[in-house]
Amino acid sequence: QGAEAGADEAPAAGASAGDEGLTIDDILEAEQTDEAAEQEKSDYETQLLHDLKRIQAEYANYRRRTEEQRQLDIERAKGEVAKRLLGVLDDLDRAAKHGDLEEGSAFALVADKMRAVATDTGLTVYGEAGEAFDPQQHEAVFQAPTPGVTEATILEVLEVGYRLGGVELRPAKVVV
Repeated sequence: QGAEAGADEAPAAGASAGDEGLTIDDILEAEQTDEAAEQEKSDYETQLLHDLKRIQAEYANYRRRTEEQRQLDIERAKGEVAKRLLGVLDDLDRAAKHGDLEEGSAFALVADKMRAVATDTGLTVYGEAGEAFDPQQHEAVFQAPTPGVTEATILEVLEVGYRLGGVELRPAKVVV
């Protein structure tokens, strides 16, 4: 009997047979739920995009730090090699001053190759007689008063100074 009574009632205008028992509030709630689901999906996508950008930035920073560290390690290795070469280069300079490096001799060829290796690694020599004395770059071993000279000038270089890039490996030892 109850089923027959429900069948006799006409459905509301614009409502289908499956919409029986739904009120306007139910329909509005269903629309809000769909909107909430869309908003939640949009928020999730926004969060994923934010996470992706953060991870990309972290990776870019990691690559930059790794490259900087690699360059620093290369410079340290060059510095260690250059420091070990300083004594050899000093010996070559002393040999040249004493005439032991005759042009065309085997020892002179080896000396030229050693100097080329030092130059190729970025090692530069500084400190020459006649330059202005700079206490930041030169180490004054002796000071000889010279009449008529107003500015401290290098008279003689006892030991040349060496730089590797912008780093000073050894100051030039000079007579001022």
